[in-house]
Amino acid sequence: MKHIIKAEELAMAIITIYLATLLQLPINGWIYFIAFFSPDISILAYAINNKAGATVYNIFHHKGIALIIALIGLLLNSEYIIFAGLMLLAHSSFDRLMGYGLKYVAGFRYTHLGNIGKK
Repeated sequence: MKHIIKAEELAMAIITIYLATLLQLPINGWIYFIAFFSPDISILAYAINNKAGATVYNIFHHKGIALIIALIGLLLNSEYIIFAGLMLLAHSSFDRLMGYGLKYVAGFRYTHLGNIGKK
């Protein structure tokens, strides 16, 4: 089952990135790279405390929020907002593929996919 879930996450990341390229936005390729990894800046909220870190991290890595942002972009006819939502979704899928799930307030290494890192 674990391999099926990873395959789903990989497919979701690839399809989402493909959809973002269909927008044909006038931006350089390195912007895609920055946009893809920008949700990880939310890790800085852990400097405040675990609760703030988990809350901010989960907001930036929640697939539902990413889809809502993309839908808002569709409603507003804004390709840049659609792009932002798609990049959030692609990043969230990639993180889950790598084993990083939504965080519990116990600490960064405690996720809904299990514990990460060394014990």
